[in-house]
Amino acid sequence: MEISSLFCLLLLLLLLPPSSCLAQKQAYIVYFGEHSGDKSWEEIEERHHSYLMSVKDTENDAKSSLLYSYKHTINGFAAVLTQQQASKLSELEEVVSVIESKKYGMHTTRSWEFSGVEEDKPRLSDLVSKAKAGKDVVIGMLDSGVWPKSKSFSDKGMGPVPKSWKGICQTGPAFESSHCNRKIIGARYYVKGYEHHFGRLNETTDFRSPCDMDGHGSHTASIAGGRRVYNVSAFGGVARGTASGGAPGVRLAIYKVCWAIPNQMKSLGNVCFDTDVLAAMDDAISDGVDVLSLSIGKSDPYNYTDDGIAIGALHAVKRDIVVSCSAGNSGPTPSTLSNVAPWIITVGASTVDREFYSPVILGNGLKIKGLSVAPSKLRRNKMYPLVYAVDIQKPHVPRNESGSCIAGSLSHKKAKGKIVLCYRGQGISRYAGSLEVKRSGGAGMILGLVPAVGARLHADPHFVPATAVSYDDANRILKYIKSHRNPTATIVPPITIYGSRPAPAMANFTSRGPSLVDPHFLKPDITAPGVDILAAWSEKDSPTKLPKSFDPRIVKYNIYSGTSMSCPHVSAAAALLRAIHPTWSQAAIRSALMTTATTTNKYGHPITDDSTTDNSPATPFSFGSGHFRPTKAADPGLVYDANYTDYLHYLCGLKMNSIDRSFKCPPRALHPHDLNYPSIAIPKLKGGVRIKRTVTNVGGGGKSVYFFESWAPPGVAVRASPSVLYFDRVGQRKRFTITVSGKVKGNGYSFGWFAWSDGVHYVRSPIAISST
Repeated sequence: MEISSLFCLLLLLLLLPPSSCLAQKQAYIVYFGEHSGDKSWEEIEERHHSYLMSVKDTENDAKSSLLYSYKHTINGFAAVLTQQQASKLSELEEVVSVIESKKYGMHTTRSWEFSGVEEDKPRLSDLVSKAKAGKDVVIGMLDSGVWPKSKSFSDKGMGPVPKSWKGICQTGPAFESSHCNRKIIGARYYVKGYEHHFGRLNETTDFRSPCDMDGHGSHTASIAGGRRVYNVSAFGGVARGTASGGAPGVRLAIYKVCWAIPNQMKSLGNVCFDTDVLAAMDDAISDGVDVLSLSIGKSDPYNYTDDGIAIGALHAVKRDIVVSCSAGNSGPTPSTLSNVAPWIITVGASTVDREFYSPVILGNGLKIKGLSVAPSKLRRNKMYPLVYAVDIQKPHVPRNESGSCIAGSLSHKKAKGKIVLCYRGQGISRYAGSLEVKRSGGAGMILGLVPAVGARLHADPHFVPATAVSYDDANRILKYIKSHRNPTATIVPPITIYGSRPAPAMANFTSRGPSLVDPHFLKPDITAPGVDILAAWSEKDSPTKLPKSFDPRIVKYNIYSGTSMSCPHVSAAAALLRAIHPTWSQAAIRSALMTTATTTNKYGHPITDDSTTDNSPATPFSFGSGHFRPTKAADPGLVYDANYTDYLHYLCGLKMNSIDRSFKCPPRALHPHDLNYPSIAIPKLKGGVRIKRTVTNVGGGGKSVYFFESWAPPGVAVRASPSVLYFDRVGQRKRFTITVSGKVKGNGYSFGWFAWSDGVHYVRSPIAISST
């Protein structure tokens, strides 16, 4: 064939329709909503198989393409389909949605004491003792598994497994049947969605079992329900104290849905597929969990019918299971929230009043604040030569004026035995600099922040003696280096200090509202400790989550940060409330936590935002109703209750009423902002809006009178009718209407609040309002 003819043929092929793309197979969730009737598992799976047969060429192809048949409460299946096959199934009347498989990411010695839940203090022990530490409440943890050998998961002294429990104990590498006990009462793993995407699991990077090789799952599980373990610390004494879950008596059910990303650095984290997550949620609901805790999510907005976690959570709350999810770590960018459905408790991350103080002392005597958990091997009372990274770069390396110690950039001859000042660049790991300083023979490192990564200092387990300093302080150190012929410095070993800065403050990384799925809801709901939390860790992973070739260290307890850490704090609080108030609904528990939260720090000043350099006040779009106070939530006075039917009414208003086909939407759909929720969001306020709410009296006294009060942003009025509520008994409900009128001054959102008070209880709700 001539070259010109071959070229024409290739051009023709390029112009043809991309049929190969249409035939490419992908995993999909085919969702039918709620199961109807009383069908056996075999009948359900056979029916799901029949749908596959309608689009597949052969029975063998239909069988091999099925990943999961959701059989318990969620009606649907996950299968490998072409785009054409998925489209054909989506056209069927009985199909609610066909969802292309998506990836989710994995978004405590001091935190519980700081939050007012600490058994060692008589004044604060009331909640835990009343709840019997959460005895016989079951928290289902959807994460990367669990390290069962940790002392945090001992069952010593615990009673028999509750008779209502229906779960199983799946075994596999590093996880034997004996690892399930009276603490870890169930364990399962879900890998089919992962393996469809990546191929068969590489068992050198993860266990094909519920055992945790990553550390993340063990960390979250021990925060929620770990046993009390005394004299725990990280890296030779930092954060020494008693590690304990918030509800140390709860039972844990482990559902491993997150797995190592193949051919990637471990520090990038694990990945979780919604096909696997939904299968785990379906099993967990049937197994008999009371609380579901998911420290996973995705910041991209999806409608509820296209969001696997939202779908699974709705089926869970129908059984009055509390679902607590992390808000995400994509802050401080606005509208980056995960898990925003109103039937989910969405949890942001805030700080505690503890820091790991490791100052720098310069040769001129100046002492500069730094934070670290890196063990120090520097000699006491010795000053070391101090250099700037830019000044000791290798000659052949392109000059990097940013001062970040990127891999392979530093001269061994010029760095050896010296403390190196590095700046942390945006998008560069906090550990990268200390790895390069170690490789080049440096004695230590000072890591200066840059404005792009926020103002909050992080205490990290670096590979050399190191500490993190603020951007301004790094510039002061650089000025000292430039102005002295022989600059020197030393780094003081870290010590744990309390109360050095106001707390809680909102973490720079915590995702912010408003919600892009439905701006009529103020999300997140609440914030809890999520910065520098010490909890159990997998001994198969390093403390930095880097491969063992980079970081061979083994720790049993590790310090970690993220909304992944704040979520299980709220899961534990929900478990304690469920133990004290077993008849409360999932919505009542969420309401109690939200309306008793605080918007001030321990000094009585507004909670600040660590993403700002001037400690500006944070807003409800980062903390929701505020920082949780579990002891207050046990006696909230009034609650805003809601049930599964209320959520269906809400979905009718959004024209998403196909989730439960047995439910018929009323002729006049509920406006989204009229769902009985403990907060209010009003986008585009024009003139006035009337919002309906109902409160239920759960106070211990029976007879009570509550008075209304509010604080509105300038230009807006917030009123209630009636403005006084009279209650004669516990369980009594009262309706009222909130009228919001006026015009918000300026662009964007402004914030206010309203509250009901009887002199004992203060039932507070935040308001977010915009005019545009």
